[in-house]
Amino acid sequence: MTVAIVQFGGSNCDRDALRALSHLGIDAKLTWHEHSLPRDVAGIVIPGGFSYGDYLRAGAMAAHSPIMAEVRDHAASGVPVLGVCNGAQVGCESGLTPGAFTTNSSAQFQCESIYLRVENADTPWTTAYDVGEVIEIPIAHGEGRFEIPASECAKLSDQNRILFRYCSEDGEITEAANPNGSRDNIAGMIGSQSNIAVLMPHPERATLPYLGRSTDGQGILQALGE
Repeated sequence: MTVAIVQFGGSNCDRDALRALSHLGIDAKLTWHEHSLPRDVAGIVIPGGFSYGDYLRAGAMAAHSPIMAEVRDHAASGVPVLGVCNGAQVGCESGLTPGAFTTNSSAQFQCESIYLRVENADTPWTTAYDVGEVIEIPIAHGEGRFEIPASECAKLSDQNRILFRYCSEDGEITEAANPNGSRDNIAGMIGSQSNIAVLMPHPERATLPYLGRSTDGQGILQALGE
């Protein structure tokens, strides 16, 4: 059983994801978007980067690649699907999750370690954590501000579909702790099914211990091996 890491022209976190999954003992392979997913696919990662150079909108063109129809079909059948950074943008643009990601409130590209508070520990992506736990994971994006109508945001909260919120080191949800201006400090969420998740921070960059930084992202990626 294989986890497919979908590559588009402009993907640049695909090999990071491959190395992180391999470190966790998860069999994974790179899959070019013009090819089909492996027959034995057991999980799918849409990695970060700049698919199609973020032309039109970040993730908009990749969302129309033929492979995304396969991704949606597998997601509907219960296969775990994780979109990270640009992959989260592709996920929203392709309808896997609601809302959209747009230009950071700072209008600048931001690359830094941030803190996330776990909002829902009852999903495949968060079983390694406790509700209210604070984890440290890096971000690297220019269009990471999550936007969604207030009424739809309330539905996400009511349905317990918010996975992570940007927070301070001690877990406070504040404007100062929100690096990009995302509505309600939302950093990650699930789709209509809990096997589908998108998040703007990079768990694959917080997995390998020899990098000398947090390994808090391991718990998220472990869902792809279960």
